Amino acid sequence: MNPTRRHVLRAAGVSIALPLFDAALARPAAASDAYESDGVPRRLVCVCNSLGLHGPNFVPEGTGRGWKPSRYLNELTEFRGDMTVLSGVSHPEVDGGHIAEKSFLTTAPHPSGGSFRNTVSLDQYAAEFIGRQTRYPSIVMSAQPGSSLSWTRAGVPIPGEKRPLNLFQKLFMEGSKDEVARQVVRLKQGRSIMDTVLGQTKSLGRTLGPADRRKFDEYLTSVREVERQMASQQDWAKTPKPKVKAKPPSANIPQADIIRQNSAMLDLARLAIQTDQSRVFTILTQGLFVVPPIEGVEEGYHTVSHHGMNKQKLEQLALIETEQVRVLRDFCRKLKETTEQGQTLLDRTVVFYGSNLGNASSHDNRNLPALLLGGGFRHGQHLAFDRSDNEPLANLYVSM
Repeated sequence: MNPTRRHVLRAAGVSIALPLFDAALARPAAASDAYESDGVPRRLVCVCNSLGLHGPNFVPEGTGRGWKPSRYLNELTEFRGDMTVLSGVSHPEVDGGHIAEKSFLTTAPHPSGGSFRNTVSLDQYAAEFIGRQTRYPSIVMSAQPGSSLSWTRAGVPIPGEKRPLNLFQKLFMEGSKDEVARQVVRLKQGRSIMDTVLGQTKSLGRTLGPADRRKFDEYLTSVREVERQMASQQDWAKTPKPKVKAKPPSANIPQADIIRQNSAMLDLARLAIQTDQSRVFTILTQGLFVVPPIEGVEEGYHTVSHHGMNKQKLEQLALIETEQVRVLRDFCRKLKETTEQGQTLLDRTVVFYGSNLGNASSHDNRNLPALLLGGGFRHGQHLAFDRSDNEPLANLYVSM
């Protein structure tokens, strides 16, 4: 039996009040705990726009179901019934400006602190439950070298794939028979190393005190999980990859063309969802000083995001961010146009779009922009919380 969130909380001996989001984002009336374990593929896509979205262009007028679209949300009007807008949300004690992207999916406090240690990210927690049925438990993408939204339970970042072509090859291009055979051998060797490690540590465990014993047990659990993953990868190495009609992404997408790069990453996520190669995805977008090839934009993206309320910079920023929202729109449109066993892929995919920055110009980590689309929730609302005393965004993660 696959454990539901409620079962996990009971097993852990935890008693908590359900967050407001559980009521505001209710499942369809026919749903129950079985919704999470009914054999229907469920997917999760998390996208972080690393420079945020300009608040006045994002936050709509009005609350509840009577809200009026903002400049950016005008691009998503076709998804009004498939989307929930959130404002007045943030991660308590997550600060540090740009560096807060480390905690975007973990909520670990004070990421700029010298003693900071991250925790497991939302996507990796989800992958433990819905990622084991696919070739890749999760797919991590990042347009920013050395950065990632995804973190293991040990607080270690999972490197993100930067080049869309590399990911396309990983997902859909077969190696030769010799290459596959070599991969199987490497996996077998890795499993034998795990056996050796476990054998050598048995005697050590008997000499440890209670505190060290707990750490030791955590270590053994991690080793066994790696061993299990290797066994699974060995089986997948012998399984042919799916064939797709889509053309591979260009190998030479210019660094400045952030819109084209974001579109390529989301399109790969869509292809992987359609072919059930993976069910968990994270994408960290780029926020460098490059000038995107967008008509009317003459300065670097990072420069205009730090606008200081300069009107010319604000208008250039709006042009860039509008294009980014359109990329999200196109991704969701394709999911909604594709059906699977009588449901759309959007109904079976939770799409979370947000940022670690509420105001890039002042490096403010409060009042984060947040959108939730698809996933079978009852959508259509603007959940507007107190902008001076934010609702924890982690409550949304619990509902997700």
